[in-house]
Amino acid sequence: MSLCEESTTERTLTDLIVERLFVGDRVAAAKYGSGKAVDDLTREEQELASVRTRAFALGLDPERTADFFRDQIEASKVVQRGLLARWTANPVEAPAISPDLADIRAELDVLTTALLTELATGQPSLGPIARPDLDDLHRDALRTALKSIA
Repeated sequence: MSLCEESTTERTLTDLIVERLFVGDRVAAAKYGSGKAVDDLTREEQELASVRTRAFALGLDPERTADFFRDQIEASKVVQRGLLARWTANPVEAPAISPDLADIRAELDVLTTALLTELATGQPSLGPIARPDLDDLHRDALRTALKSIA
């Protein structure tokens, strides 16, 4: 069964992915303020290991699910790199405050659960991909996020 088949849920898989992409804006702001690097391979591998365990418990293929979440991580990095480059080139556009990365991670955990739940339906609804609410940066990130299911 494809990850992209119809579902009756209110929020589509694409809605959840886009929500996660917008959280990436705040991750970028936190990293801009703290000087932390976009890449954190140790944390990424920890997250993917957790996703594999949770996927198995939900009856999902752990590796396929990890591939999907790897795409989500890469999509977030597209957003982060794009915003960091924009803010470096135009410091007046940079965020005035640096959000707490721990708070943002808690929100990402909630979204991970929602994404896993949607995938576990066996018939997740992809929903519309042509999104007028996205700028070019977020549209590029959405394409990255959908690589393993498109």
